Amino acid sequence: MDNWAERTHDVALVDDSGTLLAKRRITDDAAGYKNLLDLLSDYGDTEETPIPVAIETSRGLLVAVLRTGNRRIFAINPLAAARYRDRHSVWRKKSDPGDALVLANILRTDMHAHRTLPQDTDLARAVAVLAKAQQDTVWNRQQIANQLRSLLREYYPSALAAFEPWKNGLCRPEAHQILELAPTPTRAARLTRTQLQAALKRAGRTRGIEAEAEAEAERLRVVFRGEWAHQPPLVEDALGKQMLALLMQLEAASKAADDLAEAVAEAFPQHPDAEIITSFPGLGIQLGARVLAEIGDDRARFADARGLKAYAGSSPVTRASGKKSSITRRRVKNDRLNHAGYLWAFSAITASPDAKAHYRRRRDEHGDWHAAAQRNLFNRMIGQLHHCLQHRTLFDEGTAFATQLAVAA
Repeated sequence: MDNWAERTHDVALVDDSGTLLAKRRITDDAAGYKNLLDLLSDYGDTEETPIPVAIETSRGLLVAVLRTGNRRIFAINPLAAARYRDRHSVWRKKSDPGDALVLANILRTDMHAHRTLPQDTDLARAVAVLAKAQQDTVWNRQQIANQLRSLLREYYPSALAAFEPWKNGLCRPEAHQILELAPTPTRAARLTRTQLQAALKRAGRTRGIEAEAEAEAERLRVVFRGEWAHQPPLVEDALGKQMLALLMQLEAASKAADDLAEAVAEAFPQHPDAEIITSFPGLGIQLGARVLAEIGDDRARFADARGLKAYAGSSPVTRASGKKSSITRRRVKNDRLNHAGYLWAFSAITASPDAKAHYRRRRDEHGDWHAAAQRNLFNRMIGQLHHCLQHRTLFDEGTAFATQLAVAA
């Protein structure tokens, strides 16, 4: 009944027969929210019998206001609302008041086909905000690092060769210190061993600094003074300035990712489900928080493990028509949860012998490719996670893979 926009919202209220009872445009501020609540109250909205609301978003202050009490909120996908719109108009006309009426009629006719927003606790929603923000900053950091790598290939290949032995080379503070000190290969070739040692020390290398830093500084000096192709001096200087601008963005993204990771590490363990989630092999604080962020802590959200598996995109889809039948991976899914599941299964193969045995069995006996075998492992473990959360029990490897152990015996 509410068509969401940036500054104003159109509201339409209908009864069980589809008769339009009221329509109004409210502002996106406290006064507008009060007008909406007053309108609902005028038409019988109470704490015991709240009026359900359909809206095109699941976030924002308006949703937070509407979630108060026992009111059911239905977040309707705008694409789904567009399909419903065609049922009411053959000319494909569109208006915000008309869309509000379409949303109201969606609830009137097909409320059973849509899900309400989950009733997650405030702590779970706070963890979700932090975990998603941390994941976004990690992706942003990697994107900027890729841009920086591409730029260095154009004029500064010696830097890529120098940082290659380091894990996450371009994201390390040592690389940042050296690039700030020598933004061009010409200046890097003039760096002394003492300058390189000082740069490594500023980056935080304290363990074995005298021995390790001296050897590392000598290695860097040899690389920078090697034979490399160069851009013309003016072009090289210009590219160096561009590189420094990208480096500033990368440092900011790295700091944001680290700060948000600390915030997640502080908030996630306070949640009652954290102990159960992290009891699974391959799930630590950060990845466990991402899983909690996507599944929430509303136990009524998924009727069974099959629903959660479909939501995560781990369960396969069977397509059958006549004599033809095919089994494919699920494409409509929660992409964030599916990505977390990929990392979870990848880590579990190393952390759990039985998980690794399951993966190998899928590869050797069933002929699965790597991605399919890993997805099958994720499908199994997320179903076990649903069981453990419902029964408030920790993961037990012997119980989780009992059938496999019996077959192996």
